[in-house]
Amino acid sequence: MNTVLDISNKNIPGSDVPAQSEGPIQYVNELTTLNLGPTHPATHGIFQNILQMDGEKIVSAEQTVGYIHRAFEKIAERRPFYQITTLTDRMNYCSSPINNMGWLMTVEKLLGITVPKRAQYIRVIMMELARIADHLICNGILGVDTGAFTGFLYLFQERENIYEIYEEVCGARLTTNMGRIGGMERDLSPEAIRKIRAFIKRFPAVMQEFEKMFNRNRIFMDRVVDVGPISAERALSYGFTGPNLRAAGVDYDVRVMNPYSSYEDFEFDIPVGKSGDTYDRFMVRNEEIWQSLRIIEQAIENLPEGSYYADAPEYYLPPKQEVYKNMEALIYHFKIIMGEIDAPAGEVYHAVEGGNGELGFYLISDGGRAPYRLHFRRPCFIYYQAFPEMCKGTTLSDAIVIMSSLNVIAGELDA
Repeated sequence: MNTVLDISNKNIPGSDVPAQSEGPIQYVNELTTLNLGPTHPATHGIFQNILQMDGEKIVSAEQTVGYIHRAFEKIAERRPFYQITTLTDRMNYCSSPINNMGWLMTVEKLLGITVPKRAQYIRVIMMELARIADHLICNGILGVDTGAFTGFLYLFQERENIYEIYEEVCGARLTTNMGRIGGMERDLSPEAIRKIRAFIKRFPAVMQEFEKMFNRNRIFMDRVVDVGPISAERALSYGFTGPNLRAAGVDYDVRVMNPYSSYEDFEFDIPVGKSGDTYDRFMVRNEEIWQSLRIIEQAIENLPEGSYYADAPEYYLPPKQEVYKNMEALIYHFKIIMGEIDAPAGEVYHAVEGGNGELGFYLISDGGRAPYRLHFRRPCFIYYQAFPEMCKGTTLSDAIVIMSSLNVIAGELDA
C-alpha cells in the first residue's frame, strides 16, 4: 500500500523570540519596471519576467517564454518515431531518462508492444535515479539562492555519481537516450549494478547531512516559510501536478493513480504538504528523494530474469553484433534507422510522473512513418503561469526563491 506522508512541521527554531516592529510601510508614488532575466543568474534559465516594483515590493509580473525556439513538436512530426527520443532528452534536461521512457511507452502503447518485466524494472531504476538527480539540483540551488552554498556542493557530487551510472548504462551523461522502442538499448552490466548498489549505500549519509543543514535552519526557514504559497484549489485550477501540487496538499501521483512500468510492484509513500509555500515544496522534494531510493533498492534487489527487450523486430533496433552476422537483423536495422516502417493509425495519450509533474505525450498517427500530430504536456510550462500570482506582494529576493522552488526548466517552456 502507498501511504501519504504529511511533511508540514514549521515551528521555526527560536520562533518564540518576539519580532521587532518594522513600523508602517512607506509607499512611493512611482513604480519601477525591472527586467528579471532572460540572463541565467537568479532565474536559472533564459526566460524573462517584467516586474512592476513599488520600492522592494512586486506589484505585478509578466512572464515571457520562447527564448530557446526549438519547436520540438513540429520537428517530431517530420521524424521517424525512433528518432524522436533524442528530442525528449532536451526538454527537462535535469531528468532526461524520464522523458525518454515516457515517449517510448507512448509509442509502445500505439504499437501494442508489451515490454518484458526486466526492462520495466530497469526503466524504473533509471527514472528514479533521474528523479533524485532532478530534486538534488532543485533543492541544492534553492539553498544557494538563500545564501548557503555548501549543501549544493554536497548534492552535486552525488549527482555526478548518478551521471556515472548513466555513463555505464548508455555511454552518455546529460542527454541519455538509453531506451528503445520495446525495451532498453542494453542490459544492466555487472559494473552498472555495482555502481547502483554503491550509490544506495553511500547516498543516505550525504542526504542526511544536507537535511541537517537546511530542514530546521532558522535563517533558511525565515527565507522560505510562508513565501509564495498557493492553495490546493488554485494549484488545481492552474493545472499543477507533481511536487508543486503535492506541496499544496493534493496527493496526486501518476505512478500510483495510473501505474506504468510495474510501479504497482513497489512500496513507496507520497509526501504532501499543506500550505504550498516554498518550504513545503522543498520538503516534499526532500522526502521524494528518500522514496525514490526505496524504489531503486526494491527494483535492483528483485530484478527479474529474462530479456531486456520485446520480441518486436519491426520496431526494436537489433543488437549490433546480430547486424554483422544475420541478414534479417541487418534488414530490420536499415529499415528502422531509415524510418521505413509504418506505424498503425491511432490516437493515444500516455503520461509519466516526471521530475516536475505529469509529463504527457499526446500522439496522433495517420498510419505513416512519423507522427501526424504530437503534443508534449510539459509541467514546467503549466505551473510557470502561476508565478505572477505567487510573487505578487513579495520582495524581489522572495521572487527568486519562489521561482527556484517551482523548478522551472527552460527546456520545457517552448517545446
